[in-house]
Amino acid sequence: MVLFADLKKEYLSISEELNFNIQRVIKSGFYVLGEEVKKFEEDFSKYTGNNYAVGVNSGSDALFLALKSIGIGKGDEVITVSHTFISTVDAIIRNGAKPVFVDINPDTYCMDVSKIEEKITEKTKAILPVHLYGHPADMDPICKLKKNYGLYVIEDACQAHGAEYNGKKVGSICDMGCFSFYPTKNLGAYGDGGAVVTDNEELKEKMVQMRNYGQSEKYHHDFVGINSRLDELQAVILQTKLKHLDGWIESRRKNAEIYTELLQDSDIITPVEKRFAKHAYHLYVIRSKNRDHLKKKLLKNDIHPQIHYPVPVHKQKAYSKWNGLNLEATDQVCSEILSLPLHPWMDYEEILKVTNCLKRR
Repeated sequence: MVLFADLKKEYLSISEELNFNIQRVIKSGFYVLGEEVKKFEEDFSKYTGNNYAVGVNSGSDALFLALKSIGIGKGDEVITVSHTFISTVDAIIRNGAKPVFVDINPDTYCMDVSKIEEKITEKTKAILPVHLYGHPADMDPICKLKKNYGLYVIEDACQAHGAEYNGKKVGSICDMGCFSFYPTKNLGAYGDGGAVVTDNEELKEKMVQMRNYGQSEKYHHDFVGINSRLDELQAVILQTKLKHLDGWIESRRKNAEIYTELLQDSDIITPVEKRFAKHAYHLYVIRSKNRDHLKKKLLKNDIHPQIHYPVPVHKQKAYSKWNGLNLEATDQVCSEILSLPLHPWMDYEEILKVTNCLKRR
């Protein structure tokens, strides 16, 4: 069997260190918003190149709170993409604003920056690019639009821990970066978790209050907030894993290189890495007009691929008012993409088995 991801092998590779740290927290008797969360926030902000990090309950809440902190609300528009996990757009809707969709670049699967400016109106307040699958969106043109139109830019880096744009870690390029620590992410917790990184102290302080019922001090609530706290156990797990993240990413990159080399003589479209990018390969996503056939063939051979994502947001039932949008590249790639098994503990024989199965007539 070739698993899509192998969290058991990840655990076994750091089990002694991890078990010691988990037991230390359990024995402490303190489990919510303590020293472990503070330590992880310091470590993670340093890793991304930001001044601050705010640990929250999930990547979904990271996006929601980032938008809320800049005052996004009713009547505002936020420009984003439809080819993403639903949380990107849900965060806009939950704040009462309107998502405005632009198409993607079919090479990178990220926002087509040439299509953003035509969507900017007097109601536009922010741009929300997604660093999808671990490849950064092209941020320089987006940052230029931010400056020219006085907009906020929030990076959805929920799939891009460790990815870089022109030598800078994603999340550190504009106003804020949002991360998910879902277990299968490059940096994953053992449950849900998330964080927002920023250099803006005022926005950081707002989110620190918002994640904890709007409290300025215990039982003193300055505004209506929510309960979205990264807990101590998840924080110490993430602290432990963060030390290994760059090594794991390099293993992902090496395995992705092997995949690409073995598939070069096929008609399968393999991932690209633009000159400005360091791809973190959260996912290795191929394209084929015979996607469904390839998926069935892999499953028949006990190989477990996935599709991220078969139905774009603008065609989801929950977003029916946008069902008629014409997003040509988005619609095309969603019918062709297939995510192959990829994790740091894959060996050459497993990758060879996958590629031989794909190429077999």
